[in-house]
Amino acid sequence: MTLAGQLHQMGTGKTTDAPASVHDIYERVVSAIIEHRLPPGTQLVEEKLAAVFGVGRSRIRTVLARLAHEKLVLLQRNRGAFVASPSVEQARHVFGARRLIEPGLARLIIERATQTDIGRLREHVAKEQAARTANDRRAIIRLSGEFHVLLGHIVGNTFVTEMLQELTSLTCLIIVLYDSPALPACPHNEHADIVNAVERRDGEAAARLMLKHLDHVESSLHLVDQDSREIDLEAVFNKA
Repeated sequence: MTLAGQLHQMGTGKTTDAPASVHDIYERVVSAIIEHRLPPGTQLVEEKLAAVFGVGRSRIRTVLARLAHEKLVLLQRNRGAFVASPSVEQARHVFGARRLIEPGLARLIIERATQTDIGRLREHVAKEQAARTANDRRAIIRLSGEFHVLLGHIVGNTFVTEMLQELTSLTCLIIVLYDSPALPACPHNEHADIVNAVERRDGEAAARLMLKHLDHVESSLHLVDQDSREIDLEAVFNKA
């Protein structure tokens, strides 16, 4: 598929006459990356993106700079911007970082989570289950990452939440790039098991389940190098 065609597929609805804001463009590009409409290695051409969103190239540069800061995009001198394509070694480092952070987060949330928070977690797990029932692979990957960020929000540590947002976004890329067709990247019951441990106020169980979950996700991936393909940016973003 061409770059224009893939951008067309990324659209979240019909375009309007109002120029897209930096925030709107950023959110749509991130969603497209996470949902595999812009696979790792895709070149993000400023001129084409500007035409797709009906804005100047300076606005696109601002978005690409933010994405590069968050490691979702690589800016290469004299070549342009590309959706990040984590190597096998980088993928293992991402999971290593998450194993250092998230079991501790699971223990801490026991002290912070209210019944309302637990209700929010259960609602999110229900959305994940609905996505699985619908066999919506893109939504499954996106919602699975959002579950972990929600834990950070509940704990209330902005630094940890920002790190989780970066790490989970990278994990979504890694899953897209290295997912094994024969195995689910995120087993259906493991988030629910973590929520159950939180509701029981069992911090050690929550930490143990979190570690098991991260190990399970990493072990389900086929960690070998993959080739990128050309993407049609117009088709990704402008689909009605």
